[in-house]
Amino acid sequence: MITTTKAGGWLIKGTELIEDSNGAIEQIKAKTGVSADKASAKQGTIAYGILKDHNTSGDMEKLQIKFDKLTSHDITYVGIIQTARASGLEKFPIPYILTNCHNSLCAVGGTINEDDHMFGLTAAKKYGGMYVPPHQAVIHQFAREMLATSGGMILGSDSHTRYGALGTMAMGEGGPELVKQLLGQTYDIKMPDVVAIYLTGEPVKGVGPQDVAIAIIGEVFKSGYVKNKVMEFVGPGVAGLSADFRIGIDVMTTETTCLSSIWQTDEKTEQFYEIHGRKSDYKKLAPADITYYDGVVKVDLSTIRPMIAMPFHPSIAYEIDFVNANLEQMLHETEERAKVSFGDKIEYSLMDKIVDGKLLVDQGIIAGCAGGGYENICAAADIMKDRYIGSDKFTMSIYPASTPIYMELLRNGVAAELLETGTILKTAFCGPCFGAGDTPANNAFSIRHSTRNFPNREGSKVQNGQISSVALMDARSIAATAANKGFLTPATEFDGEYREHLYHFDSAIYANRVFDSKGIADPSTELQFGPNIKDWPKMEKLPENLLLQVVSEIHDPVTTTDELIPSGETSSYRSNPQGLAEFTLSRKDPEYVGRAKTIQKAETALVKGDHPCHAVDGLKDIIHTAKEIKDFGDPNTDVIGFGSTIFAVKPGDGSAREQAASCQKVLGGWANIANEYATKRYRSNLINWGMLPLLIPEGELPFANLDYIYLPGIREAVEGKADVIKAYAISGGKTKEFDLTLGDLTDRERKIILDGCLINFNRQK
Repeated sequence: MITTTKAGGWLIKGTELIEDSNGAIEQIKAKTGVSADKASAKQGTIAYGILKDHNTSGDMEKLQIKFDKLTSHDITYVGIIQTARASGLEKFPIPYILTNCHNSLCAVGGTINEDDHMFGLTAAKKYGGMYVPPHQAVIHQFAREMLATSGGMILGSDSHTRYGALGTMAMGEGGPELVKQLLGQTYDIKMPDVVAIYLTGEPVKGVGPQDVAIAIIGEVFKSGYVKNKVMEFVGPGVAGLSADFRIGIDVMTTETTCLSSIWQTDEKTEQFYEIHGRKSDYKKLAPADITYYDGVVKVDLSTIRPMIAMPFHPSIAYEIDFVNANLEQMLHETEERAKVSFGDKIEYSLMDKIVDGKLLVDQGIIAGCAGGGYENICAAADIMKDRYIGSDKFTMSIYPASTPIYMELLRNGVAAELLETGTILKTAFCGPCFGAGDTPANNAFSIRHSTRNFPNREGSKVQNGQISSVALMDARSIAATAANKGFLTPATEFDGEYREHLYHFDSAIYANRVFDSKGIADPSTELQFGPNIKDWPKMEKLPENLLLQVVSEIHDPVTTTDELIPSGETSSYRSNPQGLAEFTLSRKDPEYVGRAKTIQKAETALVKGDHPCHAVDGLKDIIHTAKEIKDFGDPNTDVIGFGSTIFAVKPGDGSAREQAASCQKVLGGWANIANEYATKRYRSNLINWGMLPLLIPEGELPFANLDYIYLPGIREAVEGKADVIKAYAISGGKTKEFDLTLGDLTDRERKIILDGCLINFNRQK
């Protein structure tokens, strides 16, 4: 059972929980003899101690964090280094690890992906970084094995940068936040709330980390209970979980929309470090004897059963037994969710998946930073031992998360056992998680121990009428399903025994293949560019006034970054800002790019000294109507800028990829308007690309798609820290005044917006 408290909670000596109430202070004094103070007790969290150690502001309410290490993969590091180069980068000031686990197949776009890899290798040499070649490890497994330190902090340009189970507070952000660190700047946030994830009990046989993770996500995502907060895993239930089990839960905390995560550490954490030859990087982390948390999620591990997150979000959480008992209802609800996202664009039906009253799935995948761990794969092998997946359409693939894990599976015979079942073993690769590997057939149903199951995340193309479904499950239940030849089966039905598979980490493969500069830069190294690696286009500063056209209107409850800029085959263009921008919203709103380009012509004309009305049909009439607005300005001068905006109810769930924002900016986007932003990282991406993260209250919109919005005095409003942004909707020869807000912005964020983007900000400096 998982429950959340309405108020905060007190943790006594790391084990006993007392919910905050009028009598809580008296209870604590009776138990400890100490008069508790909430303000002081908040400083007892593990998170507070780590943040304090890394804060440079001297003010624990307004943090300015410097991280210990940075890490990126091969669909983010080119853009980050290009941005930093444009701002004067000469050397990586802290360890920066470039991994290659997203574009590693090099199967799309000719040599494009391998060109990125060569850029990464030469950058590591030139600036003093580390380069992990393709197929060696997925980004997060390498970080766990080689980079994490108890009490440390790592910033990564991937949303699943989570190493809390090893005592490292790690955060996944868009590339510009890493650029700031490379340029000696800081990560600026208010002190986040810290929520205790209070674990009790032990998991029953057959329940794995993904089951626990899905159950937690299902409880907290919709309510926003941990949004932009730190999840701190504590309580007596932690001790019963192996390090691998904790890691499997921890990596999925991203799907709750929390800011970061951290766990108490113990001898099992220490053993993990010792196995990986880094025992000195371990230290014990625990909350103070009396600690106050801003909220509490209570998790009784013994009550959790094998779970499934149905398409199309990790929070659509059910017990597998419930789904099997209510198949028609569950599949019908999935079909209805598909209509919300896709409308009538595609034919989508799942009822043919019911065979003899059971759900027959098409594909099983165990992969990546969530599924590809050693214990997950060994447990799957135990369940599938001496069984066969059959010769029909069901397929099964497993991607070990690193070559050292793969090597151990070969040495102990587990790899051979899996191959005997008909399962295919593949190299370390993140593709199945973002649509670049094992893309299912049209209308297929895939079960995966990976991180996400958003629409299109598996690689389908709605614009071409092709769609498939992904449900998230634990490796154990995926193996039980595979052993049952594709019929959905919870691992609790496995009546065999799990063997003890000891793990021996062999670092030789890394020592022989990973380039490590040891922090020594070689300025004489020439960066190796491919024809697809392009510089960022010039971006203008924020004008005095803005006239924006709404070029997309999205009313889905949540809009993911995958919908803003699709993953999969588009990854080959991640190093080409303008080439990638052509794919913006292509699977959600195919008309977006053309509309954005049209209004962008007005700004282009203005910059060239031409009249914007000559560049865009109908703009003259819009300006004529807008002249009714007081102090509208003169479009013949540079005081009015032109561009586009989108409206989405709650944009930015999912990936940290900066391109979800930068592609809009490349196409002339100046703002997003939303009821709320799904994640801090997407809002930060907007800001770092000079876009206004505008907010409008829920309710009837004063504008519609293709209407214009005029923001008079917007530059002055940003400079003056105005609480309310005055706006005017222009449509049908009429104007309508309404209010927008910007939310909290630091002084640096305001300056970045005013300068037009982070690149301009740093050039100004």
